[in-house]
Amino acid sequence: MSTRIGAISIGKGHPLLLIAGPCAAEDESVVDAAASCLRDAAAEHGISLIFKASYEKDNRTSGQAYRGPGREQGLRLLALVRARYGLPVTTDVHRVDDVEAVAGEIDLVQIPALLCRQSSLLDAVGRVGKPVNLKKGQFANRETIQGALDKLRRAGASDLLISERGSCWGPERLVVDFAGLSELAALGAAVVVDASHAAPRPASIAALACAAVAAGADGVFLECHPDPPRAHCDGARMLALSQMPALIAHLAALRRVSDQFSSA
Repeated sequence: MSTRIGAISIGKGHPLLLIAGPCAAEDESVVDAAASCLRDAAAEHGISLIFKASYEKDNRTSGQAYRGPGREQGLRLLALVRARYGLPVTTDVHRVDDVEAVAGEIDLVQIPALLCRQSSLLDAVGRVGKPVNLKKGQFANRETIQGALDKLRRAGASDLLISERGSCWGPERLVVDFAGLSELAALGAAVVVDASHAAPRPASIAALACAAVAAGADGVFLECHPDPPRAHCDGARMLALSQMPALIAHLAALRRVSDQFSSA
């Protein structure tokens, strides 16, 4: 079984999927630099790429934290990536009122992890008929995600991704159950591992991404930035763009090895 997002097919027998970009669509220079770097590296190694950047971050620890450029500006920047680099794009949606306007401008709708069981949002997203990336909340078990997928499917969604980002193991500590990836895949959706948000510290992001591919994930979710220390949000969870070409090469090589074992 494969999932389709435009011209991209995701699943066994298809190229590895990379969903990557900055946490937020800060400005044109950040978005443009990320899209250019990621497109070239993904193309060189035969990896499918969906560019991500959030127009709004609605789950911030501090009320004074940066929340993004807003819907109008964020969607404009994603449209620039689409037109200039020919890449499919994704962003997260937090409110029912935003769903139709946002879905009309992107290729993949992302449900934030803390809203993965929010029925009204899932119903609204399912009705627009776009592919959906359901981010698995750290509190969610298999039954929770099965219920969320059922809500999306009943509303009309068909091409679905599940992004695994770990489960709570103490305060601010997430652990990814790699053995459970096959259980998520059995729910009938492609499985992506969000290495950026599941990693316990920045130095382990690349290792976790490699482990995900070795374990058979269909894709990897990574946030990156031209200069993480200067990022407006989540700089500690983003890789520098300069690190991405080498990491993408490693992920592509691991995928080739994983495919050899799965077909043996």
